[in-house]
This record gives sequence, structure tokens and C-alpha cells, in this order.
Amino acid sequence: MKDSIVGFIGFGLIGGSIARALKEINPGNTLIAFNYNKNKLGNGLKEALDDKVLDRISYDLNDTFPACDIIFLCAPVLSNITYLTNLKNVIKPDCIVTDVGSVKENIHKAVSELGLEHQFIGGHPMAGSEKTGYQNSHSKLLENAYYILTPTEKTSQDKLQKLYEIVSEISAIPLILNPKEHDTITAAISHVPHIIASSLVNLVKDSDDTSEKMRTLAAGGFKDITRIASSSPIMWQNICLTNTESIIQVLNQYISSLQDIGKALECKDEDYLYRFFDTASEYRDSIPNKSIGMMKKVFEIYLDIIDETGAIATIATLLATNRISIKNIGVIHNREFEQGVLRIEFYEEQASVLAVELLKKYRYTVYER
Repeated sequence: MKDSIVGFIGFGLIGGSIARALKEINPGNTLIAFNYNKNKLGNGLKEALDDKVLDRISYDLNDTFPACDIIFLCAPVLSNITYLTNLKNVIKPDCIVTDVGSVKENIHKAVSELGLEHQFIGGHPMAGSEKTGYQNSHSKLLENAYYILTPTEKTSQDKLQKLYEIVSEISAIPLILNPKEHDTITAAISHVPHIIASSLVNLVKDSDDTSEKMRTLAAGGFKDITRIASSSPIMWQNICLTNTESIIQVLNQYISSLQDIGKALECKDEDYLYRFFDTASEYRDSIPNKSIGMMKKVFEIYLDIIDETGAIATIATLLATNRISIKNIGVIHNREFEQGVLRIEFYEEQASVLAVELLKKYRYTVYER
């Protein structure tokens, strides 16, 4: 990527990670972030300046953004559309405007109405975390993650190729889809699962009693399968308000499937229940593990340990002396869905692989997820 001036509107986890990656592949890139609040430098912008990831903060889109070669819209979905209107008469003709939102049809509609189809290319990096903000960003967050591009009918091949190459250079995997196809897919594999996870958490919360026995016993499998419910409520509110049609369609299919399960339970339909679980197990096992996808992959292992003083410290020391960093470690009290007493989470896949080899060498029984 040749030296470019890159603008960011919205600067959290994804924007920060893209900025870090762009600065890493070419320190000559000039990175500018917009701050709408002239009285407060927030959202990690000061930290990004201190890290020398950002070169400048702009408080006026008319000031520095006319010079931008690329602009990343990284605010919530509805805010991105508002900023498009503000950018219409600011950007130069060869500037590429792209977003990172997980809903595409609505912003493409706004782009068409504003006459920005020659300059806009929708984008959706399929990576993230339940953690938000610049402080959790990382230059490798998008590495080996699919990065969807949704060009308009008027996008030039040159602009599409340029953004395609940039996505590749930051080690993501570019994939071109049309906006409607994108929104249908994301509704099924991301948006509805987030709704389900949140509804399960609220179900347990509302069903619990004052002694909070459910909350206590939820640690372990339940907390793992509902981990995505910890994501930003503002972001998911925006997603539900913008990809409504696709979400409702998939949600209705899911509700219908739950009703079928309910009927099978009432009738004690052994064959149906077996096929239900068998089909799900087989299909899930066939899903590739390599790419990150939309829900951040967790690198974790479980192992058996003897309940004695210093057992956890021994393992932590063993890993540390071999330069294997641990993100989280703890005893699992509810192991209904997991094997092993101790759960260890790592920052990256390679660390988990090395940890498995090392612990097995020392005769620990290790269970990989």
C-alpha cells in the first residue's frame, strides 16, 4: 500500500484494529480520526495518538477529510449513514468511502440516494470480540478473517481492486457479495444468534430467585454459549433496526423450529429428537475452524488437575517459563458441557497449540475444544 491519507469516523475496536494494521504495513500512511466533541478527546483517540497509530485528530470534516484517499466509517450503522450525508460535498472524486457495519442494504440505499455510488464500497470485517473500544484493538484482529466487500453497480474496477488489495495486505480474506445476500447470511449466522444468546441470558435472569442459584450454576457451559450477549447494546440495537427484514425472516424460521421441538417433546418423538441433535452435531463438526468468522474464536483448553494446593500455580508457572501467555485461567465448577476441571484461555491459536503439547508432555490429560 503506497503512502495514503486515511480517515476514520468512529474509532473503536474495529476502526482501531484497521488503523493499527495500516500503520504497521506502512508507517508512511497518514491516519486521521474525526472527533465530533471539541471539548473532549475520548473513545481511545488520545491513546491512539500516544501510540502513534493516529497522526492527527480532526474536529471538522471540512478541514482534513477533503485530502483523504480512503475513509472508513466505523461508527454505529445509523450514524454512518448520517456521516455519508456530511461527506457528500467534502470528499475528492477519487476518494474511496467504505464502512465496517454488519448491515449493508440500508447504507447502500442511502449511498444511491446521495449519488455516491461511484465512491462507496461497503465493507464488513467478520471479526470482533465481546470487548469493545480502541483499548482492545489489535493489528492482528482481522488476520485470516473474512472481510466482505459489497461494491455498488457503479463501483469502478480500479477502486474495488485497490480496496481488495488493502484488505489482503492487512492479512484479512476479501470476499465480494451483493448487499442483500450479505444481509441474509449475517442475519442467520450472527444477528439472530446474538438475539438468541441475549434472550437466553434474560430468561435465566428473569427466572432466577432471590438466592440466585441459576446465576451461580450458570458459570461454565451456559456462560460460554451466551458469551456474545456481552457485546455492545448500542451496536446491536442499530443492527436490529437496520437489518430488520432479514432478521425477522430468520427469527420466524427459528421460532417455527422451536415449535417443532416442542411438539416432539409433547409426543415423546424419539426419532425426531435423535435426528435433531444428530444433524446439528454433524453439521457443526463440519464447519471449518480455520477462519475467525463473525464471532471471535476463543482459544481455550480444558484439563484435569488434582485438587491440591499449588496445582494451578504449577501449571501457570510451567506455561510462563515456556513463554506461553495466558489470557484467563480458572476452575470450572459446572462441567455439564465441558470435560476437565481447569479452563485455560489464550490470546492466540499458536499459544493453545504449544500449551497442549507441553501439558501432554508432562502427563496432564488435556481436552481441546
